[in-house]
Amino acid sequence: MMKRKTKLLIEDIVVTTFAILIGLVIIFPIIYCVCGAFKTPSEFLSSGLFPKSFTNFENFKEALAKGNLLRYTVNSLIIAFFGTAIRLVISILAAYCFTYYDFRGKNFVFFLILGTMMIPGDVLLATNYLTVSKMHLLNTYLGVMIISFVSASQMFMLRQRFKSVPKDMREAAEIDGYGDFWYMWRVLLPICKPVITTLFVQSFIGLWNAYLWPLIVTASSPNMRTIMVGITKLNSWEDENYQLVLAGVCISLIPSLIFFIIMRRNMKKGGMDGSLVG
Repeated sequence: MMKRKTKLLIEDIVVTTFAILIGLVIIFPIIYCVCGAFKTPSEFLSSGLFPKSFTNFENFKEALAKGNLLRYTVNSLIIAFFGTAIRLVISILAAYCFTYYDFRGKNFVFFLILGTMMIPGDVLLATNYLTVSKMHLLNTYLGVMIISFVSASQMFMLRQRFKSVPKDMREAAEIDGYGDFWYMWRVLLPICKPVITTLFVQSFIGLWNAYLWPLIVTASSPNMRTIMVGITKLNSWEDENYQLVLAGVCISLIPSLIFFIIMRRNMKKGGMDGSLVG
C-alpha cells in the first residue's frame, strides 16, 4: 500500500513539474513582451529582463500616436467580430442541413467540404487575391473578411454536436408547432451554446491575429490596416524601436484578453460538452 502511494506521489510530482515547465515556456514570451514595453531605449539594450519602473507609459503613448493603433484596433474589431459572426451563422445553417436533411449526395458533399481542410491556406493566397481584386473589394472590410466566411472545421464540429442532440426533441418540437427555424433558435442553439461560444472565441482570436492576408489586401490603403499589420510598421531598418513594437503587442493583447475573460465560463462548458459524436 505504501509503495503504491509513493508511486502515485512521484507521478504527481513529475506531472506537476512538467506542467509548470511547459507553462513557463508558454508564458515567458508574454513576460518578456510586457517588461520590454516599459523599458527606455537604453534599458532595452541592457541584458536585464525587468525594467527599472513599470510606470513608464511613454512607449505606449508613442505607439498609439506614431502607429495610429487606435484606428487599426477599430479595424481589427470590426473585421474579427463581423467576420466571426457571419462565419458562425453559415456554419450553423450548413451543419443543421447536414444533420437534419436528407438529399442526394449529402455524404459526398460533406466529405468534399471536409477535404478542403487539407489544403494549406497560403496555397490559395494568389487565387483569393485575384478573386477579391476582380470583385473590387481591395482595401475594404469585406475584402479582408470574405475568405473567412466558410469554415469546414466549424461545420464539422457543429454537425457532430447537433447529431448528439436526441431526435426526440425535434419530434416533440414539431408536435408543438415549431418549424425548423424556431426549433433551431429556441431549442437547438441554447443546448449547444457552450460549443458555439467556444467556436466564436476561437474564430474571433484567429481573425484578430491574422497578418498576411490583411497585409496583402490593405497594402495600398494605410487607414484600412489591422492592428497586427500596424504593429510591424512601428519598426524599420532606419529606426529600430523594438520597445515600441512590444508596447504595440501589449495593446493588441488587451481586447483578446478581455474577450476571453468574458467568455471563459461558456468556453469551459463547451470544452466539456463539445465532444465529437459520430
